Amino acid sequence: MVISERISEKKTNEKKFTFTDEVMATDGGENIRLCMQCGSCTGSCPTANKMDYTPAELIAMIRAGLRDEVLSSKAPWYCVSCYACTVRCPRGVKITNLMHAIERLSTKYNKSSRFTVAPTLYRTFSENVYKNGRIAELQMMVRFFLRTNPFRALKMSRLGMALMSHKRLSFGNSKMSSDSRKQVQSILDKSSALGAKAK
Repeated sequence: MVISERISEKKTNEKKFTFTDEVMATDGGENIRLCMQCGSCTGSCPTANKMDYTPAELIAMIRAGLRDEVLSSKAPWYCVSCYACTVRCPRGVKITNLMHAIERLSTKYNKSSRFTVAPTLYRTFSENVYKNGRIAELQMMVRFFLRTNPFRALKMSRLGMALMSHKRLSFGNSKMSSDSRKQVQSILDKSSALGAKAK
């Protein structure tokens, strides 16, 4: 057998790395092939009615290789991490972890749904903690609304004033020493480096 034929045969025999394989290689997606589509996850989910695809449908779509549809779905961003789906799954599929795995992949490939602002909120939160060493609520929300829709802040102004009147929201940021802030940044840098190695 000539070399070109052997190479061709090897390519034919090699298993193609599919979207299902990619999800299964991500923390939370390991057991999706065990799903028997019973719908317990969907029936347990308090926000399933807000999702464009139910948790059970998302799993079926992943296994069908519908990569773009899954990664651009708004469904994972509506997951409230109550773990009701995970607890009730008869096959041990960790659906909550799977939802967060899809979020990570959609952010990684810049496919996040344009119908949700959750990715922007997560990014703004992370940047605020990194910069200040803790969360500065007012500063974070101002930046968030500027990045998404400043006019939405007007709708929230009454709530903001009520929080301030009860001292639940402050204009300033409680002081953190420079050393403490650097320690928090060091922890976040190390976490980020470990996450990059894991990929």
